[in-house]
Amino acid sequence: MIRPLSRQVGGFNVAHVVQRQYATHPPKARLNIPTDYAATPLLHHTSKSALANPELSQDARNGTTSRINLFQSINTALSHALRSDPRVLLFGEDVAFGGVFRCSMNLATEFGDDRVFNTPLSEQGIAGFAIGAAMEGMRPIAEIQFADYVYPAFDQLVNEAAKARYRAGSTADSMSCGGLVVRMPSGGVGHGGLYHSQSPEALFSHIPGLRVVIPRSPSQAKGLLLSAIACNDPVVFLEPKILYRAAVEHVPAEPYTLPLSKAETLKEGKDVTIVSYGTPLYTCQSALAAAEKDFKCSVELIDLRTIYPWDRQAVMESVRKTGRCIVVHESMVNAGVGAEVAATVQEGCFLRLEAPVQRVAGWSTHAGLAYEKFNIPDVARVYDAIKTALDF
Repeated sequence: MIRPLSRQVGGFNVAHVVQRQYATHPPKARLNIPTDYAATPLLHHTSKSALANPELSQDARNGTTSRINLFQSINTALSHALRSDPRVLLFGEDVAFGGVFRCSMNLATEFGDDRVFNTPLSEQGIAGFAIGAAMEGMRPIAEIQFADYVYPAFDQLVNEAAKARYRAGSTADSMSCGGLVVRMPSGGVGHGGLYHSQSPEALFSHIPGLRVVIPRSPSQAKGLLLSAIACNDPVVFLEPKILYRAAVEHVPAEPYTLPLSKAETLKEGKDVTIVSYGTPLYTCQSALAAAEKDFKCSVELIDLRTIYPWDRQAVMESVRKTGRCIVVHESMVNAGVGAEVAATVQEGCFLRLEAPVQRVAGWSTHAGLAYEKFNIPDVARVYDAIKTALDF
């Protein structure tokens, strides 16, 4: 967008042109407008709604809620884990003072610097220490400050953490060698550029032995993180950083766990299945709401929650019903999670498909600082994919 301005030069008004150096929606946009987190049906806006979740424990359902954002729900889960199990350790760069996103705020004060502590700026060292601590019977929670910085630790996670239980064979459980969680903020925020916008989940989903989890909301983050901490497999837990403060909802006050490797159907439909996870779910919700109004269709929305091992059965059951499938994710389209989902749907639902499986994902290029929003799926792209599937 180019915007004319005027300025005083020698007593005269002189028009000049300033090109806006960021991406946003035009004034009359109908689809690509900011997400209204206060109204989206993907969040629990009442205590009654939050406590009605059938996946909650009975104690949690009989309790109360508090209205908190995603980083506060992470903090709550970490606090409960540290309080309930003396084996739990929390560490990473700047974790002791609360971390860049404040997820560990006040935890060092409550639990002491022998359980919540800073580490050197070495991702390889952080992951290696976590693996060693787990093999000594601890339940370490390691934080990588940004997912973009995990690559020096890739060897430790792929060649050591993921293989430890397999290598231990029948003694794996007694050795406690798999019980670790690696937390990291991931995804775009609109201005993260090359080194603060990446979504590397597909890289880890290729590795047997690792679990890869991405929550969509505060209530999901709390339950899935507590499940990850309790899990005997190493878990890569990716937290959508743009949702840390944006997503606010009622979260059950009591501790609870949510099942790993189980997808959740957020909205039932009969004409098209959309499969997504994390932040793009809000984009999908906005797109399907517009598409249902314009095309008089019914769209089913599924949150994978666990990227690996993912819930193949739930997705294929949905696609066999609707006959159409769209996979949406923020990370690059090439060899991404969508490629795996599309191939699985093709193999398991071929005779029921009414249209080719579509992938709506990030372009196969690096994130540009000023135009990051053009790189990831927006409402218009998902809306067009729904129309294409219906018209095929």
